[in-house]
Amino acid sequence: MTKITIRKAPGNWTVRAGGAVIGESSNALELSEGDLEPVIYFPRSDIAMAFLDTSEHTSHCPYKGDASYFSIVTKSQTIQNSGWSYETPIEDVSRIKDHIAFYTNDLVAVERV
Repeated sequence: MTKITIRKAPGNWTVRAGGAVIGESSNALELSEGDLEPVIYFPRSDIAMAFLDTSEHTSHCPYKGDASYFSIVTKSQTIQNSGWSYETPIEDVSRIKDHIAFYTNDLVAVERV
């Protein structure tokens, strides 16, 4: 089994897209899975959910469960399937329930501030 660790991410974190701050949190979680880069999970309460549309896309992780996806809607574009959450995560990773993570790329930035 892949080793997954979850800890409180140190400091304050933001997620930005389309020139807008989508979320800012001092209560983000950092999930480390095997050799993969750590992923920051933002509490849903710290995300401006008005920028997110639920997507039809889903995926399954044997270690975390079934993921639901969100598209970020900015003034100029919709960034498809750019965020995800585990609505009912596997018990071992239950801390990420009610949190959303984002893919980082040219359009979406997740940064410690």
